[in-house]
This record gives sequence, C-alpha cells and structure tokens, in this order.
Amino acid sequence: MRCNDQSAARPGRTHDNTAGRHDHILAHLRAVGLGALADLGFRGLDNDLLDPVIVTGFHASRTHKLTPGEKIANRVLAIGRAPVEHGFAHLKNWRILTKLRTDPAQATRLLRALLVLTNLEVNR
Repeated sequence: MRCNDQSAARPGRTHDNTAGRHDHILAHLRAVGLGALADLGFRGLDNDLLDPVIVTGFHASRTHKLTPGEKIANRVLAIGRAPVEHGFAHLKNWRILTKLRTDPAQATRLLRALLVLTNLEVNR
C-alpha cells in the first residue's frame, strides 16, 4: 500500500464501520495478507466466517450472557489491542489537537507527524 493510499482523517461523528467500508479496509488488509484486532465498533464489518480479516470480541446483552470461553477470548483480544489503545491515549497529550478547528482531511498530515513524534517519545 502506497502512502497516498492511506485514509484521511474523518469527522468524529463518522462510525467505525462507515469509515472502514469507505476506505475499503478489508480489501487493503487482504491484499497484503494482514489481519486486524478491532474493538466492538467494527462488529459486522467483516462477515466472512471462513477467512476473517478483522477479529472483534464477543458482545453481551441482557438475553445473551458471555460464556467463560467468550470472556477469555475477549480478554486475550484486549491484551493484543492494549498497545494501540495506549498509542491513542498518548496522542491526546498533544494539546494542539484540542484546539484544532479545521477540515479533518487537512488534519491528516498533522496527525501523521504527531504519530511519528509520539512513537519516538514512547520508544525512547
């Protein structure tokens, strides 16, 4: 995947599945032979049971309580996703993002630069 094929930032009101479908995330992951661990916001994006690319956890409801196995699977998934969530939390340390009032597409370059700086800081 080339750099200019990457997705631009979207408004915060855009749902995860909508953004994933618009950016053809499943096709990009399959093209390079990768998969993704995702939160419950991505449930339903990848319905291919034989060759899933996006793995999400199990969802409990009033009528469906999680089995012990589903709870363990959710815990393992959370452990795998933790470094990514920590990265997003570190991005919130950049106060410029709280004052940013621009088109999300224009914010993409700034966010990419902040990600590089954040990775340098976290990996020191």
